[in-house]
Amino acid sequence: MKYVKASTVLPEKLIIEIQKYVQGESIYIPRKESTRKKWGTKSGGRSFIDKRNAEIRNAFKKGTTIQGLSDRYFLSVETIKKIVYSKR
Repeated sequence: MKYVKASTVLPEKLIIEIQKYVQGESIYIPRKESTRKKWGTKSGGRSFIDKRNAEIRNAFKKGTTIQGLSDRYFLSVETIKKIVYSKR
């Protein structure tokens, strides 16, 4: 998140109105819901986890035990269960 000087992007009337509520503070203005990106889409974290989870599901279908998957992927047994029993 980068900081932008308000006077460069907002009209003076709006700045005066905002100053009635906040002066000399940093405020965060969130993106519109429609323009938000889902977690991990920019960094690639989401695709990494999706790929890993697909590998886990395939290994489970081929007979690898939940405990074996837990040991291989360094995840708890409960996390492996959530992955293999989810309705994806």
